[in-house]
This record gives sequence, structure tokens and C-alpha cells, in this order.
Amino acid sequence: MTMNFDDLNCGGQLRVGTGVVPAIKEGDTKINGSMYAEGPAVFGNQTAFSDNEGTVMISRTTNDDPDCTPATKSLHIKGNIQCDGDGGTESALLISGGGGDNTVYIDGDLYVSGATDSGNKGRLAARFAAADASPKPFDMKHPSKEKGNRLRYACIEGPEVGVYYRGRVKNEKIIRLPSYWKDLVHINSISVQLQPIGAHQDVIVKRWDDEFVHLQGKGIPIDCFYHVYAERKDCNPLVVEYEGEDWDDYPDKDYADPKFKRPPNTITA
Repeated sequence: MTMNFDDLNCGGQLRVGTGVVPAIKEGDTKINGSMYAEGPAVFGNQTAFSDNEGTVMISRTTNDDPDCTPATKSLHIKGNIQCDGDGGTESALLISGGGGDNTVYIDGDLYVSGATDSGNKGRLAARFAAADASPKPFDMKHPSKEKGNRLRYACIEGPEVGVYYRGRVKNEKIIRLPSYWKDLVHINSISVQLQPIGAHQDVIVKRWDDEFVHLQGKGIPIDCFYHVYAERKDCNPLVVEYEGEDWDDYPDKDYADPKFKRPPNTITA
């Protein structure tokens, strides 16, 4: 049986379907102004959905009443939102479409606790390309000058995945390398730079291994600064020259492809 009303005002509860609904309570404790619909329920264009695709199906307004201004959105929410997936579909939230370049636009920060995968396109791709073609700087507030001044340095670049260890050796003939270097670097890629302090000392590198750099001097005790450089072995060496149209054509993207595993780019021993 169908009943037609011009207007319907319900001061208590509106229920469509059967069953007890704890969220809106029952009997004397019912929440006035509350509503329950067993579903499925369709809002908007009556033919936008051809089948039962969700408990609530919402599409753009098609009301042709002259007092109804057409809406540009199917759903507008003021307040916070929580989405708890239940495994009914592969993705808890699937978004597609949009009238511009950005299918999803977020006005504010975004926090993701898990991993993310994204296609490389648009402004992000342009930024990556610029970063690969340009110097790799860091930029900070100037540590010495007044507000309004900044300081910018850029990274040193070279044909290897290199690391360094520096310091001062005094009254000794050995430089003790970090204990983890034996597992981090190719020992046969080590190079050492020495800078005597106070006087000429004729200091030389006599030999080295995975623990020590042994020095030799003449006459006076050794006192010098040192820089020790080496190439990492926990990843493949850089493929310095390769065929490609842009940086995304680099052949060993995760630095772990077995076919690119080879001796270090810098060999000193």
C-alpha cells in the first residue's frame, strides 16, 4: 500500500525496516529526531545505481523544483569522519574521478602509518627530476646572523656510494676504524688523507686492514688530522653511465640487482 503526503513531520523516530536498534534506543529512552533505515537507500538521481551497490547510495541531486539550486557535490560533511573497513572489498576506501588534476585534494598535513605506493606524475615527478639534475642542498636559518638571513650548503657528489671517517691521531701510529666498517665498506676501496699539525712529520700510510690504518713517521711523534674514505659494500656500486631518457631509466633502482653486483667503483688496494 502506498500513501502520499505533501509534507511529513515526525517528532519522534522514523523507522524503515524492522529490528531493535541500540544506537537510537527504544521505548521511553528513544532519541527523538533519530532515524533508522534497514536499507538499501538511494539519495539523489534515482537511476544512478542499477543494482544494490551499498547500504546507502548517494548521487548528485536531480530535483527539478525551481526552488532547488543544483548542488555541485553528492556529499558534503561538516565534522570528523571515521572509516572502519570490514573486508567486504579489497580497499576500505576507493576514490576515482574528479574534475581537475587532483582526484584527492587535502588542505593540511597528511599522516600515513603504513607504506604508500603512488604513481610518479605531476609536480612530484617534476620535483624528483629537478632534484636529480640539480645540486642536493640543505637550507637553514643562518646560525650567526640576525633574522632574515639563511645558510645553504650542497652535498659533494661523486661516482660512488661513499662514506668517510675523520678525526685526529696524536702520539700514535694507528688510526682505529669503526668496528662496523668491516661489514659496511670494501676494504680495498679505502683511501686516507693526512694533514700534519705543527710541523712537517713525513707521515705516510704504511698499510691498512679492516680495523686499522697503520702510519709511519720520521723523527718526531705523529700528530695529524685524518680523513678516511671508503665505498659501501652493503649495496651495489653506482651504475655511473647508462642508457635512458630520464632518471627513471636507472637500471638498478634498489641497488640490489644481482647482475649489477661487481667490485667497487673505486679500488685503491
